[in-house]
Formats: sequence, C-alpha cells, structure tokens
Amino acid sequence: MPVIGFHNVSKKFTRHAGQMLLRNHLTRFFTRHQEDPFYALKHVSFSLGQGESLAVIGSNGAGKSTLLGLVAGISKPDAGKVEVNGQVTALLELGSGFHPSLTGRENVRLNAALLGLTRRQTDEAYERIVDFSGIRDFIDEPLRTYSTGMVMRLAFSVAINRDPEILLIDEILAVGDAAFQAKCIEKIHEFRNAGKTLLCVSHTSLIRQLCDRAIWLDHGELMLSGPVDEVLEAYAGRQIAPA
Repeated sequence: MPVIGFHNVSKKFTRHAGQMLLRNHLTRFFTRHQEDPFYALKHVSFSLGQGESLAVIGSNGAGKSTLLGLVAGISKPDAGKVEVNGQVTALLELGSGFHPSLTGRENVRLNAALLGLTRRQTDEAYERIVDFSGIRDFIDEPLRTYSTGMVMRLAFSVAINRDPEILLIDEILAVGDAAFQAKCIEKIHEFRNAGKTLLCVSHTSLIRQLCDRAIWLDHGELMLSGPVDEVLEAYAGRQIAPA
C-alpha cells in the first residue's frame, strides 16, 4: 500500500474574465455561457512508499502547489483518486495560524492545537520547539514585535516537532539565517533517517540534498518521473532549449 498515491488525478479551476458591466453578467447568465476551465493538474499518476522522498519540479503555474494541496487535504480532485495513508504535516504557509497580539509562548500552543497536537503532546514538545527556534529570550513577547524571520523560525519549529509520518515542503526552507537553515535541513535528514516520507517543492540544490526521486510537471501534466538527477537534467535541458 503506497503512503501517497495519485491515480489519474485532475484538478481544474474556472477562469474568470475579471470585472464586467452588469449587462455583461446578465448576458452571460441568460445565454448560459460556460467559462473555460483551467487544468492545474491533468491525469497525473504516481505513488510514493514509506521512507521515500520525492521532489516535484516545474515552472511557475506547473501545478506543484496544487498537488501538495491535494495531499494535504486542502482541496479535492475533480477526477481520479488521491490516496494518503499516514499523518501529514504541511510546511506550506508558515505562521498562517499565528496571532500577532499573542505571545510566542501562546502562539506555540495555539498552532500546536491547530496542527492536531493534544495538550499533553504540546507540553512534551514545548521545550524542544523553543530550543529549536532559538528565540527563547523573546518567547513571552507579543508576536507583533517579532521580525518576519523570527515568526518563520517559530512556525517551522512547531510544525517539524509534530513528528508526522508524511512531511510536505513548499519553498519555505529559506527561513532565518544560514545557520538556522542548516539546522532545518539537518532536522529533515533526521526525519528521513527515521523512515518517514517526504514530498518536496524547493530549490534545485536542496532537492538534490533531500530527495531520491522526482517528478516534472508542465502545465499540469506529468512529463517525467525517475531518479532526481535524471529528472533535473531533463528539466534543465528543456529550460535552455531554443524556442
């Protein structure tokens, strides 16, 4: 049984023409005008087993974040089936559940609850979270006094200490300074060494460090699946090929 499986999955959105005059809206309504759908993903199939690490690469608008959103349960496919077997932590929008008027300590507990941790689990993880973030001296200050980097560090620390079975990463590892980034990468390596599953959208250098396999998406379609170096080489070749 795969940990993550996509079976002929498609996800579409409706294109909107933007602002229109009222008479245009009425005309479109009474003529039953159908908007052209935009396919963010189109007939995508792949699987990922326990302990495997997979990179998702492609240009902007290729469907990478849509794919991660489907795995995270943020949205549902319009066709096909998405299979997820295991607890997921998604490092997609760090700090999205934080409140600026609460202290760092209060936000740790709030965000941990939003991620599904019980009060006991949060109590057990609290010291690890604060130590990892490196902002203990400011933990009882309101979040509005934090820099953006401090907020990201605290959010990453909460998420990574949830100890999930599946970790989703979407271009968020540029958090804090170089030393903290190195600590984040080391933590993800520990996660992989523990036999957990990783699905990652990130920069090429990090993809090579963190992932064994890759899939290449282009305008929602799966172009290539295979070893990470092979897929990255094919993708780079397409990017520099003459039009």
